[in-house]
Amino acid sequence: MRFTVVVITRNRRDGLLAALARTRTLTEAAPVIVVDNASRDGTADAVAARFPEAALIRSPANLGAVGRNVAADHVRTPYIAFCDDDTWWDPDAPSRAADLLDAHPRLAVVTGRILVEPGGREDPIVPELRHSPVPGPPWLPGPALGSFLAGASMVRTEAFRAAGGFSARLWLGGEEELLSADLMALGWQLCYAEDVVVHHEPSRLREPHLRRRHGIRNTLWSTWLRRPLPVAVRRTARLLRTLPRDRVTAGALAEAAAGLGWVARERRTLPPAVEAARARLAEY
Repeated sequence: MRFTVVVITRNRRDGLLAALARTRTLTEAAPVIVVDNASRDGTADAVAARFPEAALIRSPANLGAVGRNVAADHVRTPYIAFCDDDTWWDPDAPSRAADLLDAHPRLAVVTGRILVEPGGREDPIVPELRHSPVPGPPWLPGPALGSFLAGASMVRTEAFRAAGGFSARLWLGGEEELLSADLMALGWQLCYAEDVVVHHEPSRLREPHLRRRHGIRNTLWSTWLRRPLPVAVRRTARLLRTLPRDRVTAGALAEAAAGLGWVARERRTLPPAVEAARARLAEY
């Protein structure tokens, strides 16, 4: 087997069960690992009853994106097909992504073309992926990326572990940016693949204010952890100019400020070539 499907979930039983049912239609056999982040709606019991073939990890606490790290510790395949409880892969999409990873040993991440359901329209982020300005080596099988979307990507297990997985500090919300930077610093490449199709039917069970607060906070932390000081200052100033002036933003800025101590201790800037590549994103 070449890949393992990894899903993290919390309090979205029905959506998760639908997503897991679709893993049974994949054209290539694959183990499935589900990490339940302390759901209170019977999610874990429902998975155990209806999908006994899936490895179920019942976390007593909500680990956020770190649940993917926990699952990765149990993966025994070369690749991990991440998806969320409201996303799913086309039946042949994981095989296509695995083929690309097989053919290119320095490729760490393949992000697919995301279609929003119902209706199958392209997610607005797809044109940004398709026309990514990030420079990449000529062997890359698709546009080079500076970050990826965890719910729609396959990663090389070896690279994921070498980069340390997702940061426990960031928890959830834009957590891919820091991991992407660390992968690139280790010499790995990320790319977009047009023919790797992933579907996303956004769950109605969301905490949009929490996700936005964490997204702002994590963007600031990732910036100050890895970017040169002049770049970090400019990016912070630009972000502050564009953010809405509301309680969510105020909470995010307060959380970001509270973490400045550990950010300063753990700060390490990217190699010049990686910084130059990521700087292209700001110009796009």
